[in-house]
Amino acid sequence: MEKQRLISLDAFRGYTIAAMLLVNFPGSDDHVFFQLQHSEWNALSFTDLIAPFFLFIVGVSISFSYAKIKEEAGDKSSIYKKILIRSLKIFAVGMFLNLMPFFNFSEIRWTGTLHRIAIVFLAAAILFLNTNWKQQLWIGTGILVLYWIVMMAIPTPGIGEVVMEPGRNIAAWIDSKLLPGKMWQGTWDPEGILSTFPSIVSCIMGMLAGTLLKSNLSESIRINYLMSLGVVLSILGFLVGLSFPINENIWSSSFVLITSGFAALLLGAMYFRIDILKKPWGSSIGVIFGSNAISVYVLGDILSLLFYGIKIGEHSLNEYVVNALIQISVPANLASMLYALFFVSINFIPAYILYKKKIFIKL
Repeated sequence: MEKQRLISLDAFRGYTIAAMLLVNFPGSDDHVFFQLQHSEWNALSFTDLIAPFFLFIVGVSISFSYAKIKEEAGDKSSIYKKILIRSLKIFAVGMFLNLMPFFNFSEIRWTGTLHRIAIVFLAAAILFLNTNWKQQLWIGTGILVLYWIVMMAIPTPGIGEVVMEPGRNIAAWIDSKLLPGKMWQGTWDPEGILSTFPSIVSCIMGMLAGTLLKSNLSESIRINYLMSLGVVLSILGFLVGLSFPINENIWSSSFVLITSGFAALLLGAMYFRIDILKKPWGSSIGVIFGSNAISVYVLGDILSLLFYGIKIGEHSLNEYVVNALIQISVPANLASMLYALFFVSINFIPAYILYKKKIFIKL
């Protein structure tokens, strides 16, 4: 497996984590470029791409990590146990971040980014070990079609008609009945129960891409197929979006298709340049972040308590810096982004130390 390791995949993972930090921690919540925040509803911003990209990357990693185990005959109970334990650890860390810093259990939220990663990884890894790529394709297609029908054909109980508004659609209704704890948006949650199913398909798409990259086809054929897959998925996502709008909040079927297409195109471009042409310029920062991806994500939340939470007089550090930049005529949105980039750079320091010391923290 080590010989087949993709530097491009490590870089892709790392830059995705860096992008998560960038959009999660602006210098000021009141001054953010549109592309650096989630779309309010039907739309697609740069920020909306980050979570599906990471799930796509998880899928590619599954295909590389478990391919050999899948081929081996015999009892797989031990690997299932490891998959379950890893999922539980990621979920537990997600709960820790949700509770931090006050640990108010009366306001507990049971969903979030790491929670979804944990659930998707568990489902996708088990699926990978028990199916071939054609079965995975059919299962993924079935989920997207069924989800499309459920969201666009079943009336929301209590309303009596199909509604695609925030907090009033069938997914929000299911969450209101089954999802415990506090919801992110009060009456609905972007990482809710029903939308988790199409998010699994984002991971399946990554598994299919990984299977292609591990195949015995020539490098030129592999890259052509991967890029062609990206184009087809992107166009298909746009077309489906004419009926079932592209929406990150409910993880619509069109959203899965178009973001998976973009992810395949970006991975293909990076794979061609870094792994085929052997021109890794610019990949080192991504590789360093990607070597301890989830650890860096968790560290970002912890460090934010210092760089955003602690008051120095009347203001926190981020407020002082952003206000100072605005006073010297830096546009407010740009000042906010510059502080966010500064925070990303702060997180790079421990990531670099871990990488140089060859310490790789695996949850």
